[in-house]
Amino acid sequence: MMATSQYAVVHCRPKPASAGESMDGNMHFTIMKHPKEAFEIMNLLRQANKLCDVTLTVGDEAIMAHKVVLAASSPYFKAMFTGGMRETDMTNIPLHGISPCILSKLVDFAYTAEITVSELNVCQLLPAATMFQMTHVVDACCTFLEHQLHPSNCLGIAEFAHEHGCTDLYKKAKDFIHQHFREASKYEEFKMLSLNQLMLLLRRDDLNVRSEAEVYKAVIEWIRTDEDKRLPKFEYLLGAVRCSFLTPQFLREQISNCPLLKKHGDCVNYLTRIFQNLTLHRKCAEKQRNPAAPLVIYCAGGYLRHSLSNFECFNPVTKDWFKLPDLPVPRSGLSACIVAGIFYAIGGRNNSPEGNIDSNSVDCFDPYENSWKKCKDMLMPRNRVGIGVIDGLIYAVGGSHGLIHHNTVERYDPDREEWTMVASMSAKRIGVGVAVVNRLMYAVGGFDGVNRLKSIESYHPEKDEWNFVASMNINRSGAGVVSLDQYVYAIGGYDSTSQLKTVERYDTESDTWEFVAPMRSPRSALSMAVHDGKIYAMGGYDGNDFLSSVEVYDSQKDEWTEITTMSCGRSGHCVAVGLEPCLRSRSKMQCCPTLGSYRPRGPLYGDRGATPRPGSPPI
Repeated sequence: MMATSQYAVVHCRPKPASAGESMDGNMHFTIMKHPKEAFEIMNLLRQANKLCDVTLTVGDEAIMAHKVVLAASSPYFKAMFTGGMRETDMTNIPLHGISPCILSKLVDFAYTAEITVSELNVCQLLPAATMFQMTHVVDACCTFLEHQLHPSNCLGIAEFAHEHGCTDLYKKAKDFIHQHFREASKYEEFKMLSLNQLMLLLRRDDLNVRSEAEVYKAVIEWIRTDEDKRLPKFEYLLGAVRCSFLTPQFLREQISNCPLLKKHGDCVNYLTRIFQNLTLHRKCAEKQRNPAAPLVIYCAGGYLRHSLSNFECFNPVTKDWFKLPDLPVPRSGLSACIVAGIFYAIGGRNNSPEGNIDSNSVDCFDPYENSWKKCKDMLMPRNRVGIGVIDGLIYAVGGSHGLIHHNTVERYDPDREEWTMVASMSAKRIGVGVAVVNRLMYAVGGFDGVNRLKSIESYHPEKDEWNFVASMNINRSGAGVVSLDQYVYAIGGYDSTSQLKTVERYDTESDTWEFVAPMRSPRSALSMAVHDGKIYAMGGYDGNDFLSSVEVYDSQKDEWTEITTMSCGRSGHCVAVGLEPCLRSRSKMQCCPTLGSYRPRGPLYGDRGATPRPGSPPI
């Protein structure tokens, strides 16, 4: 016998025949349609007021139903009808704290397993479903609210979820707030936060902000909303802002011009002390924020028989590489940095069969838009240039233009989109490595046109001057240079006879160099990045081949490990660490995973005047 599609055969095993017995067997069937068909009949009976044994009343409204159906769908009603409560034998049960419309929807769900959630009903539907312990409806409401998350309503949704014990939604709303702090702080819900809520939010390590100035400005706007009551809390709030990561220029402007600061002398004194510590280049005791959004290592350009336009990123956690839109013009010998979340590719040279062209170009890639934009050109072409960032300003150090080797340095202000010359170095340097520690910039090694250098110069931004510090142990040009903690690392390079795999580091506090573990492969014209406290050495030239391998250095273990390979070997490329880009697709080597790809939807609370009463859930 063959079972049709409406049956599920659970057991079919013929019994063995014995002497004097005929062959016999049994089959067990589960009719998959039966529960749905049975509930459809019960719903028709309810609609016809047949066999109903309970009436639920809300005000003047009466809703008839079957106790067994309600008890099967709601532990609340099951306890009411079977737990010896006085309602057990009642046929008319008054209910309070719920609207007739919402009760009708929940009774319909008990019979049909269908529910429609909308902006208009979710604020009533979720509390009612929670009260009746109808977990499937609660889950549906949470899923709806999760899809509605937007900077204008995420704070309200988080509080709403906390009030009703929706743990998973609460966590997702909190994560959304931390990820979109900058946008959320501009909406009314943020200004309605209590002091305790705001402090808990500001203290988060994983706030996703492009600079600490965004946090400071959010505090100012919160105070301005109710200045008389909130201004006395200014100093307390400043303790949650990581003021050591504000720039001296920003602090100077606030101390001089902020009306709220002028009314609070203790805050002025506090920020003045921070300003002094920064301009004296003292070691920062505060911990920098670490956004929860994934960080990737961007890699652009390079040389492999000709200059490349390759642009890709590497996720050190997943070990995946993703292809990104190509550089506008192929370049090698360029350098890169990240400022306010934007990737800048600066200088270099286009080596091609048509000729070699040194570049003064600056192109920036916005990971939020996944696109390149042309920026203001440097004042002069710079191939094999070094790049450093202090206070959000980009310094282009040394490099070459044809046969001219530069000791000059220029600085770019991304806000003003202009380049200006600053003090020149004492030595000409191409293939120079640059790193910044405590707002002091170090130009490491390089080639002056005659010799590979071991000398190091340090730039003081307040004095606009360069000074020599202790020299390396080995001459190096084209070395990978990066800072980690108080150290400047010089990694690999070329000493005029061979490519190097040795590594040494400069202690900025003691003005001394020391060797650490060498890399596995010699590399010159490599690129360096720091991610999660580890140093990544990427690509380069080993004297014979262009390398695609990537090694990572663990300073705690003092050891190098090879972990991945790039899409192709190359040298003279540039790298920088930033938030992963925002793309619609997630295909490996086609694009990167999405960052913050929410679609703005109608605000659930903020613009409709229905923001829940502020409480004190931990944001």
